[in-house]
Amino acid sequence: MKSSTIKIAILTFGIVMLTTVNSFAQGKDRQEKKPPTFSELLKEMDKNEDGKLSKDEVKGPLKDEFAKIDTDEDGFISKKEFEKAPRPKRKERK
Repeated sequence: MKSSTIKIAILTFGIVMLTTVNSFAQGKDRQEKKPPTFSELLKEMDKNEDGKLSKDEVKGPLKDEFAKIDTDEDGFISKKEFEKAPRPKRKERK
């Protein structure tokens, strides 16, 4: 009887440890995610390689907020405009 109680306690402890470690690791990944740099965005989106991003090239929050970011209204987002742009608000989790 004592042996089975010890086995159950060890098994329960193991499950709790695995669950805790997994939850911690997932939280850490979310905290370390940083917004992309302008150089990273250029590599990903600048199809004509002109060093600027047009509305046709961008996607996601950049496309949604293009008019606010393109402060000189030339139809492109430059590095300077990108660096001065307001950061998008994070979506709330449910």
